[in-house]
Amino acid sequence: MTAPEQVQLENIADCDYEIFALLKQRYSPRTFKEEKIKKQHLNQLFEAARWAASSNNLQPWRFLYAEQNTDAYEKIVSCLSEENKKWASKAPLLMLSIFKQTNPDGKENFHALHDLGLSLGNMTMQAQYMGIALHHMAGVDWKKAQELFHISNDYHVTTAIAVGYYGGELDKLSEELQIEEMKERKRMQQSEFAFMNKWPD
Repeated sequence: MTAPEQVQLENIADCDYEIFALLKQRYSPRTFKEEKIKKQHLNQLFEAARWAASSNNLQPWRFLYAEQNTDAYEKIVSCLSEENKKWASKAPLLMLSIFKQTNPDGKENFHALHDLGLSLGNMTMQAQYMGIALHHMAGVDWKKAQELFHISNDYHVTTAIAVGYYGGELDKLSEELQIEEMKERKRMQQSEFAFMNKWPD
């Protein structure tokens, strides 16, 4: 078994109740195979996002993406936090997730961020099904991204996403990041977020 395969095995969620296998297997790696994402696979990811549930069918999600060795890719890298740059700058593809903030009548779309999340959930599970990892990053300077790509104020950059096929070489990560890759995955207990009949005191 290769080191990346061992990491994948270690990262399978230890669930209290049985759930869909792809959900258990999904995690956010910091290494990827040095392989360009196939155009067909990329189209499948966006198709999965396209068919997400959407309030009033407004579909406010937008995605800006770039492949390695392009000016646009380097622009996205420049917007990442220093910690994320250490590993994400080697991903085959980088993406920005964006949502349209207003309805057609110009009023705030209160559910836009919610719908963007639904589309990313679809995309993430489709990616997992195809052996593609998505590492979602909050550590992005969204204001800088909006300026660099001339994104109007009607839209809001939210996260950056590193995209690549599962794999890669762990020893190319720093010792600190290798430890992070193997760290036990933890989640809150259901009792901490799901409440029956009344809000907790």
